[in-house]
Amino acid sequence: MITPAYAQAAGAAPNPFLEFVVPMLLIVAIFYFLIMRPQRKRFENHRKMVESVRRGDTVVTSGGIVGKVTKVPENSEEIQVEIADGVRVRVMKNTLSDVKSKSEPVPPQSNDNTSSS
Repeated sequence: MITPAYAQAAGAAPNPFLEFVVPMLLIVAIFYFLIMRPQRKRFENHRKMVESVRRGDTVVTSGGIVGKVTKVPENSEEIQVEIADGVRVRVMKNTLSDVKSKSEPVPPQSNDNTSSS
C-alpha cells in the first residue's frame, strides 16, 4: 500500500550555499545586536565616566573600595583617592567601577602637605 505521493519527482534542488550562508548571517546579526553592541555602549560609558573624574568625586573601585578623589594628575592613568582620614592611595582610573556622586570642582590646594583639620 504505497501511496503515489512517493513516486512524484522532487522539485528543484535547494542551493547548498544559501542553506549555509543565510543561517550564518542570522547568527552573526543576533550575536552583534545582543552581545557586541551593548558591550560597546557599556565600554564607551565607562570610558566617558573615567575621563570625567575630578577632585571631590566619590568613587567606587572594582575592588569595592569607596573613597573621595583628592588628586587627578594631567595625562596620567592614576588618581589619588582618600579612603579614610589621612589615608590616600593611588588608583588606576580604569579600575573605577562607579562614580557615586558628581560634585563641583574643589579649588586646588597649596603644595604644602599640611592638613587643615
